Amino acid sequence: MRAILFLALLLATSFGFSQTTVNGKVVDQNSQPVPGANIVIEGKAIGTTTDFDGNFSLETSETPPFQLRITSIGYSDTTEEVTSNNQTLTIVIDESQTFLDEVVISASRTPERIFESPVTVERIGLSEVKNTTAADFYGGLENLKGVDVNTNSLTFKSVNTRGFASFANTRFMQLVDGMDNSTPALNFPIGNLVGMVETDVLSVELLPGASSALYGANAFNGILFMRSKNPFDYEGISVSIKRGITSQEAAGDNSYTDFGIRAAYKFSNKFAGKVNFGYLKGTDWAANNQDDKITPGGTRDNLNYDGVNVYGDEVSTNIKEVALTLEGLGVLPSGANALVPSEVVSRTGYSEGDLTNYNAESIKADWGLYYRPIEGKSLELSYVGKVGTGNTIYQGTNRYNIKGFFQEQHKLEIRNDNFFVRGYVVGDKSGDSYDMVFTGININRAWKDDNTWFGEYAGTYVQATLGGATDEQAHAAARAQAESGRYLPGSPEFQAAFNRSVADPDLSTGSKFQDASKYYHADGNYNFSHLIDWAEIQVGGSFREYDLNSSGTIYTDFDGPIGYSEFGIYSQVQKTLPFEGDKSLKLTGSIRYDKSELFDGFFSPRLSAGYTLNRNHNIRASAQTGFRNPTTQDLFIGLNAGRAILVGSAESNLDRYSREYQVSASGQGLGQPSEITQTGAAAYSNSYSAASVTQLGQTGNPADLEVANPDLVKPEKVTSFEIGYRGKIDKLVIDFSTYYNSYEDFISQEVVVSPFYGEAGDGALSVASIANGDFQAYSTYTNTEANVNSYGASLGLNMKVFGNFNLGGSYTFTKLDFDRDANPDVMLNFNTPEHKFKASFGNEQLFENFGFNVSYRFSDDYFWEATFGNGVIPEFHVVDAQINYNVPSIKSSFKLGGTNLTGKEYYTAFGTGNIGSMYYLSWTINN
Repeated sequence: MRAILFLALLLATSFGFSQTTVNGKVVDQNSQPVPGANIVIEGKAIGTTTDFDGNFSLETSETPPFQLRITSIGYSDTTEEVTSNNQTLTIVIDESQTFLDEVVISASRTPERIFESPVTVERIGLSEVKNTTAADFYGGLENLKGVDVNTNSLTFKSVNTRGFASFANTRFMQLVDGMDNSTPALNFPIGNLVGMVETDVLSVELLPGASSALYGANAFNGILFMRSKNPFDYEGISVSIKRGITSQEAAGDNSYTDFGIRAAYKFSNKFAGKVNFGYLKGTDWAANNQDDKITPGGTRDNLNYDGVNVYGDEVSTNIKEVALTLEGLGVLPSGANALVPSEVVSRTGYSEGDLTNYNAESIKADWGLYYRPIEGKSLELSYVGKVGTGNTIYQGTNRYNIKGFFQEQHKLEIRNDNFFVRGYVVGDKSGDSYDMVFTGININRAWKDDNTWFGEYAGTYVQATLGGATDEQAHAAARAQAESGRYLPGSPEFQAAFNRSVADPDLSTGSKFQDASKYYHADGNYNFSHLIDWAEIQVGGSFREYDLNSSGTIYTDFDGPIGYSEFGIYSQVQKTLPFEGDKSLKLTGSIRYDKSELFDGFFSPRLSAGYTLNRNHNIRASAQTGFRNPTTQDLFIGLNAGRAILVGSAESNLDRYSREYQVSASGQGLGQPSEITQTGAAAYSNSYSAASVTQLGQTGNPADLEVANPDLVKPEKVTSFEIGYRGKIDKLVIDFSTYYNSYEDFISQEVVVSPFYGEAGDGALSVASIANGDFQAYSTYTNTEANVNSYGASLGLNMKVFGNFNLGGSYTFTKLDFDRDANPDVMLNFNTPEHKFKASFGNEQLFENFGFNVSYRFSDDYFWEATFGNGVIPEFHVVDAQINYNVPSIKSSFKLGGTNLTGKEYYTAFGTGNIGSMYYLSWTINN
């Protein structure tokens, strides 16, 4: 009842104002239209932007007189007074290096200049989208200061800031018009695969670092806000056509197509609608790294070879144990095992290129209906629907071919100048997606099961040794015999086995990735600034309910969907204290309380201060705490990844994962049964650390074993401090920030080994179980007690040179403070270069209607750590460039561009394909 009364109060308050309409045009000092300029009512969250011709129309419940602030990157901001309803304005703004005057909303959930923002904010608008050197606006994010973009595939890029990056980046949040864009199955965004169509992009804002105080648990490392164009403000049809090629040594030269169209119409002052459609098709970056994961630099000549992009060779066993088993069965004569060395041998795998066609494709559409019921008000009701499907490569614990993946979103929202309430649902379907690692494994098993393959290997090794062969010759003969009957790629038998595997969700026989999960979300916010003069006060809250439904192929939901919920409430108070002259102090305090039904609640406070010395100099400082709840995978996953089994640590999940294992002949000789059943609980209550098991294998000393038994996962916390400066010295614009983060209960994965018999730490039976190979490796989800800290700084410099040329650059330093030697089993996935440098040089009007831009990126080498594999990422240098030409008479812009123009291929993560070059020509109409 209270909630209903509160909502009624919001509506009643919003109905109490009359409507004012303002029309106008924004031009530069040469009377040329300025598209994409922001027009915002001073101190309010209401505004609009100019269209391609510089025109705008603004409807608001504010009663004249009031001030409009007009800003656009590259121009000085200005104000204009509105004195009457239906007023028409012509506003002139002058070119200047003043991106600090751009208005952002994300930092405080209220409009403010970037210059005055209490935290670091990066922003791109329509002008930056037009002038980016990347192939699309999303790729252009990697040119922003302090931003890391890791390329999973052509259609899947993962954005991150301030370290702890992975493709499964649950620490970074991505919102499209207020809707979380993360997939329910994976719990993180999959780039822009099913995101926004470029012709509908209005602006993109990025907040590095923790933002939990306003945006909740997932806004832990940063948050990306993408805003689309409202059809009341942007009418007409816009089209973008882009054709080109991608060039990579492994995949060759392949065509690339990217098409987008937007249609919007304002039927009346009350009703408007829009539709968007986007289509992208190309060939993905092929991954063909043949190096041995286990022995870096090794080749197939290694007996236990596990190639980085070779799948099926993850299956291995100790051939000494195989010989003992064959003796027990009477297949080998007694004592024959003495001829067989105690060595682990792996099956022969298939290259990734044999298991995927590298088709990269994205098809997405969205539509929106917008209704403003009363002409005297800014009240707006809207429904937005989004659907998308596509093909991409995702690298998690294994490499996955995401084929025909489908995601849909549906949102209902009511808002006006002072509040919003929205609710939405996000659902996905995995389509024909499959795990390429298990595809290789199960194609092998289709032509010869593991027991037969290893039995033939051990038996042939004995026979060859008895015939006088050397160890190397015996191994070669053994593999040749075991490989007899192998399905060769391209053969009908291979294709039939491939088709069976990718259609079968049972990982013991197939590799299909199956999911139809959902989550339901509601959130709201109310700003009391129109009722209270002494400060700006906001309150809000959110609720989310998860519905996990993978039919037991990802989560332990084999007997039905798993559901749980979480909620949060927050408040923020902001006050500006004016001092003499232009000096002022802006104080902001916010606090949020979040509660998951699985964990205790948590408060996230944030305090910030921004001191403005004058119009050109601002100093800011903030301190905040943040937290993140364990993800759906941390809690409920139950997935056999080959080398290890991933088991989530929700208490109800531990015994839900269960599997039967064969006990070795040596184990049976100790009185153990031939088969045992082990549940996921063993990983958390009866396990040794993987590093100590490796040490035992090297030394043979049981004292080297260390009991693991990791604790069940709980929420992670961070305390963050940031200091920054923004200013302008003559033509030079400076943006500097430095931060320090200290983590508590850092969520990490720890690989452990559980014996099939005995109790870890007993010094006897469990040691024998490990020595006999009777154990299972698990990847557990837990919190480390180790000290984890990170710190860094970013410096951005921009200025006009040689008249109206734009020159910019940034340097970012990022450092992890963690004792790796003392914590060898803790996986942090920092995955971030210590040094990054970016630069750009361009001119939007080199001569009439012609512009260009060149960008450069440098990344220091860094260590990549993830469940798929670890390795050093070499430093790289990338140059992108574009030239563009506008034809105002047909409202068109043409762009010719290229990325990685030096042609030197590079990669940003261990195991992915090398990133080659891309060349394209685009034609954009009315955007």
